[in-house]
Amino acid sequence: MKKILITGGAGFIGSHVVRRFVNNYPQYEIINLDALTYAGNLANLTDVENKNNYRFVKADITNAAEINNLFKSENFDAVIHLAAESHVDRSIADPSAFVMTNVIGTVNLLNAAKEYWKGDYANKRFYHVSTDEVYGALGETGMFTESTSYDPHSPYSASKASSDHFVRAYHDTYGLDIVISNCSNNYGSHHFPEKLIPLAINNIKNNRPVPVYGKGENVRDWLWVEDHARAIDVIFHNAKTGQTYNIGGHNEWKNIDLIHLLCTIMDQKLGRAEGESAKLITFVTDRAGHDLRYAIDSTKLQNELDWVPSLQFEEGLAKTVDWYLQNEDWLNNVTSGNYQAYYDNQYKGR
Repeated sequence: MKKILITGGAGFIGSHVVRRFVNNYPQYEIINLDALTYAGNLANLTDVENKNNYRFVKADITNAAEINNLFKSENFDAVIHLAAESHVDRSIADPSAFVMTNVIGTVNLLNAAKEYWKGDYANKRFYHVSTDEVYGALGETGMFTESTSYDPHSPYSASKASSDHFVRAYHDTYGLDIVISNCSNNYGSHHFPEKLIPLAINNIKNNRPVPVYGKGENVRDWLWVEDHARAIDVIFHNAKTGQTYNIGGHNEWKNIDLIHLLCTIMDQKLGRAEGESAKLITFVTDRAGHDLRYAIDSTKLQNELDWVPSLQFEEGLAKTVDWYLQNEDWLNNVTSGNYQAYYDNQYKGR
């Protein structure tokens, strides 16, 4: 049985990847490693936590000794590395935490893979999941491709750019079998409500102000998280070693237009008068170093591995709103902090 380590598997994107691999590949043993920082929530995985091919390990990738011992005892065949600090505002407030997790943590994993695979990389793979923010910002035209030069502008994107470079360096220097993907903004279920879409859904539901940076003119490409998990699946199984793939949703939206669409959907779902939720929009001081526009060209992924996004944004956003409105207990547990007791209640003593 192939044994796959998925780091950050209790987070937003990671939980969708874990679920997909556990459900679609019963022949794999999936070990979900997560430090359970504020963004890690094991309640994201209640539907698979008792599956025979799933196991959770609480560990911190910044602890090299802990990671080395895990590799030694488990003899992993592959790593899908999603564990990261990912919120730009938090990186501005505390850059060092992003360096520790995103750079040092990634190097710890690379060192462990190099040490315990001992140069025999047949049927081994280190898959590093990254972000489009490493490329910097675009003007009104153009798209990021896999050959776009790196130009990170925030401590978050700088830390992810550094980790990307280390992963490639371990391929070039040691021959480690690696692949990298850089994705656009994700949205969907189980998203921690500090990010734009779940924050807005929660605030609209509770008639609170919906903050929008600057004039809301920043443009992002939005990728449904289940499409992203499917892309990771395809890349993991089919990409040639050393390759990088950009993953985008082909859904560019100005933030203010996105919020107005979301307000319209929420009015319909909550039975409010048209335009009522839009009254909650509140413009706030723009984020420092806020990149104007991101756009992903996924042509390489489409042409080489036959992946395309399955949903347009309007459909995906409606599905996302439905999930949050139908899972109020999950949302309330996260916003109250009660979710952090889930590990103690369900896993301690196992």
